[in-house]
Parts: sequence; structure tokens; C-alpha cells
Amino acid sequence: MKIIKNLGLIIFLIALALFTALPFFGSYSVESREAVEQTLKPEEMALFGEEFIAETQGKTYSDSWGIVSPALKVYHEKNDALIAAQDWGNVVYSTDKDLGLRIARMSQNGPVSQNKGLFLFLTFGLGIIGSLMWIIPNLILDGPPGIKNDGVYHSSATNRGWIGIATAVWLIGFYIVLYFYPWLMVESITVADPVKGLFIAGQQASQWFLYGMLYVVAMVVMGIRMYIKYRHNKYQMVRTTSVLFFQIIFAFLLVEILPIFGLPGKDLKNAMPLDYTFLYKYNVEQLLDAGMFGLFLLIWGFVLALIVVPTLVYFYGKRWYCSWVCGCGGLAETLGDPYRQLSNKKMWAWKLERWLVHGVLVFAGLLTIWVGWHTFTALSGPDGGDGQSTLLGISAYNLRDWYGFLIGSIFAGVIGTGFYPYFGNRSWCRFGCPLAAYMGIVQRFKSRFRITTNGGQCISCGNCSTYCEQGIDVRAYAQKGQNIVRASCVGCGVCSAVCPRGVLKLENGPEEGRFGNEGPIVLGNDGFKIEV
Repeated sequence: MKIIKNLGLIIFLIALALFTALPFFGSYSVESREAVEQTLKPEEMALFGEEFIAETQGKTYSDSWGIVSPALKVYHEKNDALIAAQDWGNVVYSTDKDLGLRIARMSQNGPVSQNKGLFLFLTFGLGIIGSLMWIIPNLILDGPPGIKNDGVYHSSATNRGWIGIATAVWLIGFYIVLYFYPWLMVESITVADPVKGLFIAGQQASQWFLYGMLYVVAMVVMGIRMYIKYRHNKYQMVRTTSVLFFQIIFAFLLVEILPIFGLPGKDLKNAMPLDYTFLYKYNVEQLLDAGMFGLFLLIWGFVLALIVVPTLVYFYGKRWYCSWVCGCGGLAETLGDPYRQLSNKKMWAWKLERWLVHGVLVFAGLLTIWVGWHTFTALSGPDGGDGQSTLLGISAYNLRDWYGFLIGSIFAGVIGTGFYPYFGNRSWCRFGCPLAAYMGIVQRFKSRFRITTNGGQCISCGNCSTYCEQGIDVRAYAQKGQNIVRASCVGCGVCSAVCPRGVLKLENGPEEGRFGNEGPIVLGNDGFKIEV
């Protein structure tokens, strides 16, 4: 079995190395004027198309940066001149990411674009096979059911050692390229074309389709690992199945299937304020143009955020979303599970957590007000124009840009996932997610959820605190027999799963007495009581 595991690791590393090296496999050139005209929008062609053709015609570039950079350079030179002259009617508002990726797709040549199916197998296919060869033998090697965390702090992969650092560097680099320079990974995106073609024949994959594919594959493969590791615990088995279901069906398949029928491809479980683009003018217009289904999605967005979310938090705690439904939480609980013990348990981290996560919630609330006002004035105006994008002297566009960059990209992606091997698997959920902050307030002050403790059975082993991904010192509560009611708790249940004495239990009960410290604290099996 160990031979199979090691062989699987080698196969996975080969697939990973090939996927990482894909950007260096192609060459790039402008084949014809017609190709440029078909790629660029009319306003883009009028602005800089001729200069781009003159600059690149007849040249071959070894990487996508070489052909995209001159296009972006002349685009910005021309556009900046129009902005300086305040010629707003001719200014083009294309983003570098979208424009650069379209140009790279148009100009790519080489083995990857000509053998998409082969490279899909060599990267995704071999990666999946190798991963499963590494994971499945644990059914036998780990012995009988029960959590085996032996040696977790002795492995350089899970103790912030060199393997963990290398993993973090790869993840951070991937997210930076994905969010800001997608044209650099055009060959990697091309590999996903055959899968995209299963939904809409002949349509090219985007960087977000590739990311969604990677997301699903990572969650499914590591979800199998969760099934094996936690096979003694029904709660973990059902919870893992739930997050996989919602990610595969709601966040991936429905988003791809709905456009086939001319409907907006939306993730029906994505709630404000996590879904910070919901009230953006272009999104609301898209929903209103989609007829009754679009109107349903618009109404559902408000109902989900204002009624469904707080109601379910009241009855079940924020675990119903964070640990059973959310894609961010799903990735953290599957791909991030090996790093859960790395969450910081110190008091300063708790203080930082409260300031950061609620600060992001305030930021998201302000963004919602500003973009909502902008969208409302635009859609209700008689001329159907852009509306009032400025409120109290602050531009909604500026808030959008800053929130999207700082929170949507850097915090949620680069830090939230890229730093799994260093900060633990829930740094985004704990320190940055505005929806988690919103639900946490409800859970702390108006919810039936709590984790009850049997202090008389606690042996102070510390497993619960060690493996709490949210950095809660669970043992401190258990030693005193106090119920755990914390805004940050996502109800993952791992503290209960790793407890050798059955001290901890996740419960939904009456609000009265839910904190558990309003009466006596029991110490010892039959011991004495301390009135507090």
C-alpha cells in the first residue's frame, strides 16, 4: 500500500509540474487582420487596433506577456489621451484582464491549443488519479475508524515547514495570476475547453470556468479524504456530502447550465454581503432583462440575505451555511483540513479577528448602500443613463474598485486560500468574510445553537483547541463545563470529533440558559459546584 501511495504522489507531482509549466508551452502571433477584428470590440478596434496590428504583425512571441503588453500599452496611451481631453464619448472601459485574455486566446499557437484533450488528461486526469492513489490506501494503512492526527506537527507539509511554504507560494502565485494577469495562464485555461464544450459546444473556457473546475476537483478529491479520515463520525460524513452537493450543483453545474436556456448563470446560495456584486448596475440590469426568472433571482437575493440567513442562523447557528453550504467553507473543510491546527489561538488574534471581520462587514455595508443608490438612480431615471454614481462626495465606482481589489481578490483569494499552509484553513472565514460576521452577530445574541460541555469528563488533552480552525480555546470552556457560544464558531464539529471522552456536543435548544454559565459550573465526575 505504501508503494501505491508513493507512486500516486509521484504521478500527482508530475501532473502539477506540467500544469504549472503550461504557460511556457505555446507561442503567440497575430495571424491576420480579420482575427484582430473578430477579437476586439468595435470601440477597441477604433481606439488602438491599427497600432496593435502594426506593432505585432509578422512577429512571434514566446509567451503571452510579449504579445499582450504592447496591446495594453497602446490601449492605455490612447485611452489616457481621451480622458485628459475629457472626450468621454470615445473613452473605452475595457479591463486589462478581459482585454489581455482575449488577445492571448486569439494569438496562441502550440501543442496545448492543438491537443486540448490530451493535456486535460495529463494535468487534471493524472492529478486526480495520483491524488486518489495517495488517499485511498489510508483506508487500510490508518487501521480502524478514528481520527489519526499522529505526527501532524512533525510533517513539513503541515507544520509550516518547507513543503508548506512551497505550497503557499504556489497557491499565492496562482491566485495573483488568476485575479490580475489571467492572460499569463491562457494555456492552462485552454485545457478546460473540452469540459466547457460539454455545456455549450465550441465555446471557450474563461479563467473563472477553469477556477470553478479546479475548485470542484479539489473539493471532491479532498472530500474523499474527509470520508476516509472521519468515517467514524456521521456528522462529518453528512456535512462533507452537503458541501460537495452545493458546490457541484449550485456553484458549478447550474451556473453553466442556466445560460444554455438563455437565463443568468447565478449561484443561488451566494448571499449578500458575501455576494458584493449583487446590486451592481450591470448585474441588476442583467436580471431584469431575463424576465420572470431574473426577477425571481433579484427578489431571492434579498429574501436570502434578510430572511433566510438570519432565520436559519437562529435555529441552527451559522453552521448551516459556513459548514454545510458555503463554497469557501467547503474548500476550507476539504482542501484545507490538513492545516486546521495552524489557526492562531492567542488572545491578540481574537482581538484582531473582531476588528477585522466587523470592519469588513461595515465596508461591505457601505459598498451596498453606495452601489444600491447608484443602481436605483440609474434604473429609475427618465433617460436610463448612468445615474448618480456619487453619494456624499464618494464615488460608487471607487468603492467597487477598492472593495473588489482588497477584499474580493487579496483577502478572500490570495490570503484566504493562499495562506492555508501558514495561517490555517479558515483565515478568510475568521478574519474577513462579511457574511460570517453578519451571521456571527445573530448567532452570538439570538440563536438556539450552542456547543455543550461535560466538564466532569474533560481530561484537558487539548485536542479540541488544537484542531479548532476558528482559533477558539475550546478546552478552556470544557474544563469549566461552560457552553460554547461564540460568534466565530462555524459548527464544523471537529472539536467534538477529536475529543476522546465525548465531552462536547453540538446542540440546538432553548435560548434560555444557552450560555451554560448562568448556573453552577460542575467540576469532576461527581465533584463540587461553584456558583457564578
